[in-house]
Amino acid sequence: MKNHNPVHVFATWKVKEGQAEHVLNILKTVHDETIKEKENLFYKIHQANSDANTIILFEGYSNEAAVTEHRNASYFQELVLGKIVPLLEDREIVLTTPVNY
Repeated sequence: MKNHNPVHVFATWKVKEGQAEHVLNILKTVHDETIKEKENLFYKIHQANSDANTIILFEGYSNEAAVTEHRNASYFQELVLGKIVPLLEDREIVLTTPVNY
C-alpha cells in the first residue's frame, strides 16, 4: 500500500563564506522547477536571521516517492548536487511527517 502521508523536508545548508548570494541565485531556478512538479506542495527558502550563510529549505511533497522523484530530476542533479553542494560546508536533511491534532 502506497504511503499517502505528505512528507515535509527540512534542509539546513551551511554555505561557505562569501557564497550565500551565489547559492541563492541558483536556488531561484531550483525553486521555479520544483514547484512545477505535480507532487510538490510547496518549496520555501529561508535565510537565518543570525547567520546569512545558513539557508534552510522547507519543502512539502505529497508522499515519499515524490521526494525521490524530485531528487532524481535532472535539474536537481545538475544544480543542487553539481553546483550548490560544492559551495556548502555542511548539509543536513530531515524528512518529516506533519503531526496533525
